[in-house]
Amino acid sequence: MSKSATIAMLRSDDQRGRFSEAQLHTADKVVGSQIRFRRISLGLSQQAVSEIMGLTFQQLQKYEHGTNRVSASRLYQLARILHVPVSFFFEPVDAELGVSGKHVEIPGPELPAGVMNRKKTIDLVRSFYAIKNSNEREAAFKLIATLAATSGGEG
Repeated sequence: MSKSATIAMLRSDDQRGRFSEAQLHTADKVVGSQIRFRRISLGLSQQAVSEIMGLTFQQLQKYEHGTNRVSASRLYQLARILHVPVSFFFEPVDAELGVSGKHVEIPGPELPAGVMNRKKTIDLVRSFYAIKNSNEREAAFKLIATLAATSGGEG
């Protein structure tokens, strides 16, 4: 296939791969959020990860907030440090951009934006599963569910 034929084929492929600046920024924020989520899940500080990478913790913080775009080589380095495949960072991107792809609907009330990436959420899950006795764990779950049901949505 000639170069011009290849370009024509790519252009006619219903705009796939063409994103606005806002969509690109959203993708950067989602990738950064995944970096933060995984780092916190492993119990690693920004300082520890940034030292391994040879960066300042502020630079890692900018990656995590989507302020700065992560290069391919840095993303690969992060994947190695955080013990995940590079694809892990992109798993929620299609859903956030409104592109058809793997999207899981969670039944129940709407969750606050970014709640699954918050340190307290991860600490809560970690603490919950640290309860070894299944009866005690079930009691803790019921307590939290009851508190949530009776709180009336107060923040």
